Amino acid sequence: MKKFNPNKNIIITLILVIIIVTTLSVTIARRAVADKPFFAQSLITDTISIIDRTITAPFRWISSGASAVENLFVTYEENERLKEKIDQYDELLQQNKNHEREIATLTEELNLQATLTDFEKITSNVISRSPDTWQDIMVIDRGKNDGVEANMPVVSNAGLIGRIIEVNKASSKVELLTSSNQNSNQFPVRISTKEGEAFGILKGYDADKEVLVIEQITGVKEIEAGAVVQTSGLGGGSPADLPIGTTLKESTDRFGLTRQVYVKPYAQMSDLLVVTVIKRGVGDE
Repeated sequence: MKKFNPNKNIIITLILVIIIVTTLSVTIARRAVADKPFFAQSLITDTISIIDRTITAPFRWISSGASAVENLFVTYEENERLKEKIDQYDELLQQNKNHEREIATLTEELNLQATLTDFEKITSNVISRSPDTWQDIMVIDRGKNDGVEANMPVVSNAGLIGRIIEVNKASSKVELLTSSNQNSNQFPVRISTKEGEAFGILKGYDADKEVLVIEQITGVKEIEAGAVVQTSGLGGGSPADLPIGTTLKESTDRFGLTRQVYVKPYAQMSDLLVVTVIKRGVGDE
C-alpha cells in the first residue's frame, strides 16, 4: 500500500496555480495591447452564446407566440368595439335623417297653415296606413271628439290630398285623391288661366302618369300649362280656394268627346306624416 505524499500534492497545486496566474496575466496583457481576443477565449464565448441561444430559443418562441395570441385577442375585442360604434353611428345617422324628414314635413305643414288663415283647421298625425290600401286610405289620430266630420277635406304639405270618409271618437279615415274609387275624387275645382276662369270636377287619378284628372270643364276654351287649380266651393261639399296643383296639359278622352285636364298635385301622397283637416271657412255657419 502506497503512502500518501503531501509534498507531491503541494507541488502539483503550485504548478496549477502558476499556470492559471500566468494564463490570466498573459490574457490581461494581451487584451490591453490587442484588438482581438485569444482564439480559445473567442471559442469559449461563441460556444456559450450558441448554447444560450439554443436553450432560450424555445422560450423566446413561446413568449412570442403568447404575445401574438394576446395581440390577436386584443385586436378582436377592438374590432368588436369598433363594429358596435359603427352600428351605433349608422343608427344615429338614420335617426338624424328621420328627424330631418320630420322637420321638413312640419315646416311644409306650417307654411301651408300660414296660407289657410281663412279656414278652421284640425292638425293631426297619420297613425296607420295599410300597404294593401296605400294609395287609397290612411288613418289619422283625430275624430268626433276633435270636431272632425265626414266629407271634410284634408290637406298636407302644400295641397289637397283627400277627404274624411269615416269618423270615430278618436280617429278618422281619410280617402286620398289617389284612390281608385272614382266617387271619392269628385271635388268641384276652379282653374285660373290667362284668359279667365274655368270650372270642372276632379274625377280621378292616373297612376301611370301620376296626375289628377279634371273633367266636365266649362268656361274658357283653352287651358294652358301651369294654370293654378283650387277647389271652387260650388255645391257646398268643400270650402273654396284650397290649393290642389297646376295644370300640365289638356286633352280629350279616348272617344274624343270629353275635355280632360291633367293636374300635377302640389302634395306628394306617398310619405305623409302630418295632415290638416279643414273644418270650414272662417265665418261660415
